[in-house]
Amino acid sequence: MTDPSSTDLAADHRLAVDLATEAGELLMALREELVAAGASAGELKEQGDRRANDLLMQRLVVARPADGILSEEGADGQGPSDTGRLSLSRVWIVDPLDGTREYSEPPREDWAVHVALVVDGRPAVGAVALPAQGRVLSTSNPEPLPPAPPSRPRVIVSRSRPPAVATFLAEAIGGDLVEMGSAGAKAAAVVLGRADVYPHSGGQYEWDSCAPVAAAAAAGLWTSRLDGSDLVYNNADPYLPDLLVCHPALVDQVRTALASFEA
Repeated sequence: MTDPSSTDLAADHRLAVDLATEAGELLMALREELVAAGASAGELKEQGDRRANDLLMQRLVVARPADGILSEEGADGQGPSDTGRLSLSRVWIVDPLDGTREYSEPPREDWAVHVALVVDGRPAVGAVALPAQGRVLSTSNPEPLPPAPPSRPRVIVSRSRPPAVATFLAEAIGGDLVEMGSAGAKAAAVVLGRADVYPHSGGQYEWDSCAPVAAAAAAGLWTSRLDGSDLVYNNADPYLPDLLVCHPALVDQVRTALASFEA
């Protein structure tokens, strides 16, 4: 397998940041324009998804013509990706607008742009732009490991669709629930030390977690499936139902609690 720490990936790290940043800037300008024009929430969602996806696909096809692409909006229909991505070592996995609901409710900030590269199924490069927060988390310039968690760890839960695992885990480890929007914003909160555990069950896709997992792992956080197994990407079916991003100081406590969780 290719070593994802190879210096050959240096240009890919920079490309991921550049693309996520550019798409984020487009989305911010577009939201301002649409709101001023009196657009509906549905219009913000539709145009944001489409415009950001078009930009990312155009840039990637030119910059990395031999690589595969898997996008939430483009699915397998872009460039060399098609179903041929399954035979490729290098595949870009992108979510042009993670958190369409949050994006369509200005001035909310908990939405993101994800750009990641997997090499032999493992996240090797990732950038998570948080445009409304003026941040990009990346493997190019990883964030430092956050300070040790407080005595009552902060467990992230979805504002609109709270998974039972988060409520269970918070009670089991004596933590507090913190509501938040998109998957990228949730993982970013752990990376930035604003929360300590992000458990998810009940369904996600590869584009929801790939870039956040890459950025979180680069910052020294624990990333895995809920059962502790590795997260593997570029599968024929991109459905990836569960995820754990956790401060390393809590890993043993969290995994012990999750071992008794019944979905």
